[in-house]
Amino acid sequence: MSERPHHKPSPRTGDFFDDFVGGSDPALVSEAADRAAALLVRGARDEGDAAVAERIVHLADTEGIEAIAELWSAAPAESLAGCLWRLYLLRSWVHADPATVAREYDAGRHAAEFARVVAGVADPPGPDELRSMIDEVLRGITGGDFADVLFRAAAFARVVATGRASLPGTGDGVRRMLVLGEQLEAAGHLELASRLG
Repeated sequence: MSERPHHKPSPRTGDFFDDFVGGSDPALVSEAADRAAALLVRGARDEGDAAVAERIVHLADTEGIEAIAELWSAAPAESLAGCLWRLYLLRSWVHADPATVAREYDAGRHAAEFARVVAGVADPPGPDELRSMIDEVLRGITGGDFADVLFRAAAFARVVATGRASLPGTGDGVRRMLVLGEQLEAAGHLELASRLG
């Protein structure tokens, strides 16, 4: 058995790992997600932020909001990025299947009267009305009271959850919609207390 000569490994510089493709640093991804969310919700605070915000808007225009939303997918519910991810999911679902959303919302609107009023959907709630409402809510992200955006989306999710609970064959999604509503409402309270970051 021959012995292989032992040699000292060459020292690695900080840029050594930059050459490896495939894995993104989770801390950097999280930081980028948080910064993009803060710029969209809070606006640019200085010239550097304004440039980054412009790049985010350009990315959303050219690649679609999905490219940015993907950054938010791992963010906790009590963060700006986590809220935007949940709002993005809600909007995507409403636009992808407005007839089902309208049926579930309609089934829950009388049993969840207060939430229906907060959600602010036109009566009767057809697919077009629901798409219009969710888009109006999300337009408030950059130009309005973010707590109001969160409370309206939470109320909408509660009405849908109530409707799902009353319809046959929709039981699996009731819990998910309730959790979504609870998370958005809790985030709305954090926003009112200036503790949502």
